[in-house]
Amino acid sequence: MTAALFTLTFAVAAPFWALMILLPRWVWTARIIQSPLIVLPGLVIYAILIIPALGDVLPAVLSPALDGVRELLGTATGAAAAWAHMIAFDLFAGRWAWLDSRDRGVPALAMAPVLVLMILLGPLGLAAYLALRARSARPAVARAPEPQRLG
Repeated sequence: MTAALFTLTFAVAAPFWALMILLPRWVWTARIIQSPLIVLPGLVIYAILIIPALGDVLPAVLSPALDGVRELLGTATGAAAAWAHMIAFDLFAGRWAWLDSRDRGVPALAMAPVLVLMILLGPLGLAAYLALRARSARPAVARAPEPQRLG
């Protein structure tokens, strides 16, 4: 079951990446990516893997040491859970970057390689987006509506 969950993890995230990269202007892409729930399948897979192994996981994360984390990640369950963790967080960060780039008017062609980098090497992709973001226009701030008075 662990191997199947490992394989399923990227499969449940890939359609959202494909929408952001290949169909960034499609109206349904914006509607779908608006929801933070797109990361839910990866989180469910993570929970399925990690909850039964909490006895092994908690010591490694409560008092992290290189040997303990290496030992945990050296198991099939540990590697599959780490993969689900990375895929879910990378997708969440990619979603944020994609939405933010739209607000800032960053061209979709500039975002495509950044999003690919986020898929492959999450933190480096995020760093690339932050660099790109620093050079783009700030989004217009929407004015808060005036409070309504009763009576």
